[in-house]
Amino acid sequence: MDLDVDRPALLAVAAGGVLGAVTRYGVSAAWPGTPWATWVVNISGCFLIGVLYTVIDRRLPRLFLGTGVLGGYTTFSTATAQVSEAGLGYLAATLVGALLAVWAGSALATAVRR
Repeated sequence: MDLDVDRPALLAVAAGGVLGAVTRYGVSAAWPGTPWATWVVNISGCFLIGVLYTVIDRRLPRLFLGTGVLGGYTTFSTATAQVSEAGLGYLAATLVGALLAVWAGSALATAVRR
């Protein structure tokens, strides 16, 4: 089977994903037993996504940092699963917080670049 795979891109996403997932594990291990660790991870990851996609234009660094590191770091599936224990306020705080964090990261990066 001959797959048309962009190996540098695949390696960048995989390596970044490992770093992001390990970092998320560290945060959740430092703050166990609460869904708010996931909230902090998702909001900080969204802020960094806003910064990253405003500052970096090159494809491979975006794949490594954005898709890989921040994709492995953030976890909206876990946040969704935690809504049953934390309530709808948690869901609203996650969704609104994530959108505001991306906006804030992008706005800050744009202001710093000027």
